Amino acid sequence: MRTYRYFLLLFWVGQPYPTFSTPLSKRTSGFPAKKRTLELSGNSKNELNRSKRSWMWNQFFLLEEYTGSDYQYVGKLHSDQDRGDGSLKYILSGDGAGDLFIINENTGDIQATKRLDREEKPVYILRAQAINRKTGRPVEPESEFIIKIHDINDNEPIFTKEVYTATVPEMSDVGTFVVQVTATDADDPTYGNSAKIVYSILQGQPYFSVESETGIIKTALLNMDRENREQYQVVIQAKDMGGQMGGLSGTTTVNITLTDVNDNPPRFPQSTYQFKTPESSPPGTPVGRIKASDADLGENAAIEYSITEGEGLDMFDVITDQETQEGIITVKKLLDFEKKKVYSLKVEASNPHIEPRFLYLGPFKDSATVKIMVEDVDEPPVFSKLAYILQIREDAQINTTIGSVTAQDPDAARNPVKYSVDRHTDMDRIFNIDSGNGSIFTSKLLDRETLLWHNITVIATEINNPKQSSRVPLYIKVLDVNDNPPEFAEFYETFVCEKAKADQLIQTLRAVDKDDPYSGHQFSFSLAPEAASGSNFTIQDNKDNTAGILTRKNGYNRHEMSTYLLPVVISDNDYPVQSSTGTVTVRVCACDHQGNMQSCHAEALVHPTGLSTGALVAILLCIVTLLVTVVLFAALRRQRKKEPLIISKEDIRDNIVSYNDEGGGEEDTQAFDIGTLRNPEAIEDSKLRRDIVPEALFLPRRTPAACDNTDVRDFINQRLKENDTDPTAPPYDSLATFAYEGTGSVADSLSSLESVTTDGDQDYEYLSDWGPRFKKLADMYGGVDSDKDS
Repeated sequence: MRTYRYFLLLFWVGQPYPTFSTPLSKRTSGFPAKKRTLELSGNSKNELNRSKRSWMWNQFFLLEEYTGSDYQYVGKLHSDQDRGDGSLKYILSGDGAGDLFIINENTGDIQATKRLDREEKPVYILRAQAINRKTGRPVEPESEFIIKIHDINDNEPIFTKEVYTATVPEMSDVGTFVVQVTATDADDPTYGNSAKIVYSILQGQPYFSVESETGIIKTALLNMDRENREQYQVVIQAKDMGGQMGGLSGTTTVNITLTDVNDNPPRFPQSTYQFKTPESSPPGTPVGRIKASDADLGENAAIEYSITEGEGLDMFDVITDQETQEGIITVKKLLDFEKKKVYSLKVEASNPHIEPRFLYLGPFKDSATVKIMVEDVDEPPVFSKLAYILQIREDAQINTTIGSVTAQDPDAARNPVKYSVDRHTDMDRIFNIDSGNGSIFTSKLLDRETLLWHNITVIATEINNPKQSSRVPLYIKVLDVNDNPPEFAEFYETFVCEKAKADQLIQTLRAVDKDDPYSGHQFSFSLAPEAASGSNFTIQDNKDNTAGILTRKNGYNRHEMSTYLLPVVISDNDYPVQSSTGTVTVRVCACDHQGNMQSCHAEALVHPTGLSTGALVAILLCIVTLLVTVVLFAALRRQRKKEPLIISKEDIRDNIVSYNDEGGGEEDTQAFDIGTLRNPEAIEDSKLRRDIVPEALFLPRRTPAACDNTDVRDFINQRLKENDTDPTAPPYDSLATFAYEGTGSVADSLSSLESVTTDGDQDYEYLSDWGPRFKKLADMYGGVDSDKDS
């Protein structure tokens, strides 16, 4: 609750105000006995000089927040011309005139009609004037005066924020700055102590303090630990009147958070850890996780793990999981249960970010012992080497032993091992292995010139557990044996000019050898013994694996001998010596004076400018022969072309067309040639099928005509048998012409056209015995009797 205390002081305030140009003639001091009076002087606007003047006021003072029921009296205006007869009228104008301030036009008394607030308007400027009621003319010049509102303590201090938020590092020294709060007071700071603010702390002691004049909050307690308490709420009061009793106050809340510093070292929750891992774990396999706790936050709680000592220092490693801050122990090298079963490590956890001012609290690291037990597993066999390299001569016989591989079970049981060759690496099965002792031997003959290296894989498998197996590469090099004779590097065909001189070089010979002797190739050249005595040429060995052919006489005659075949023997210098004989063709040709070949007797050689005349003639003959062949082939095909089935519309003969289906019976008159059946002699000797073109032409088989007294049934059976055994008969459905129906047959004719002219009774029951092909015919003729009877 606000308490307002008003002190009414009646005193003369102000100073002589020279309203007019003449100075004041008299001045008194002290307080007036009753009322404040503002006197107006002068009797005309131009006549301003007076012989005697009273006090002239130029300002009034008025207390704000007046709570009385009557109007608040401000002061009184009075003119020397006022004789009290009511002839003068006082007029007030300016700020708030007629609204806030009113004047008694007869007496000049000024009153305030409303409660005033200095914080809204501290000064009002008004103007006063006295006029004659009758004439309306001013009797005094207009005078300006000021009404000042005196301040009272009616506004409490207000903070700039309702809630302040601040942080301060934990473990800070006493007096560390936290935050500054500020409050303002709307009262007049120049009048009294209404706006003089003093700060104090209502809540938050003994942790924090505040400076009374500045509002700066500081730490007041040493070594405040965030891990014990992180949040603090401080209430600050701002009170005016210099903090004295009766002053108004306001409060604000300050939320203070202690920020983290690295004042806590990491600590393992236990001193010893135990883990297990199988011996088959590859490098990089996690073994276990350990974690040290740190009460700090963020980077202050970051932990690095390391292995400082222990017998497993080289076998294991530890890495830090940045997300969980755990230490992950991993396998660094391959383990072996048979060599070592237990490893002991000392793992250290430390903070990478250390503040030196907290080193007095102790070392910022901790250590723990980690024991790792290696578990035994059934391991595959282990070869004595990572790879094997063997050598064998290419002339080695089958079943020759090359070498051996060795593998054994590393487990304590030492299970027996069997060996085999991976046939995917030896598709030709050139090598084999003894499954018991691992000896490698050949199963086929070798050839270094075909394949120098053989890369195969050997598999070692435990006999008791075939799932446990291992592989090792085996590289077999085939050593060279001198088993290939040297031969010419190319086919040699040269020429000698008719006018050649003796000992003239006409060709240089070179040789190659598939073998690869250790000391290199050394070839020797010589003429074959059978040609060495009477040869017209000699061989000169250059001792550099080349040789030259030299002429042995002066001049050669191409008409006597146009071509010489020179056998040359090439031998190597390896063991056993290999040799071969190559033939060099030497043609005798006519040359110009520079030794260039012009023509040879046997055939024209190829010139650089193009083909020879003989080659061109041969090519033309080949082309002519090819054209003649094509023309003959086309003519033959045209001659074999068959005539169409129907030559013209006038051809009314019955024609047979095969549709590969069963005939339609008696009504189907288009399925056979009746004239052929009636006249066996009408068969043409070379008549072929006209509905299709046969794949091959065969001479038609001439079948002798049946006798007139041959029964139709025997005739048909004979023809059926002939067609079944005929190798030229087509496999597809085709027409077989039975060109005779028989003489003296009981049925006379098989044609339905003539059957209607027969009056005699016939027995056609035998048609039912001919099979399903004659079923339709049997049904037709078998029912004749029944029809007649009916």
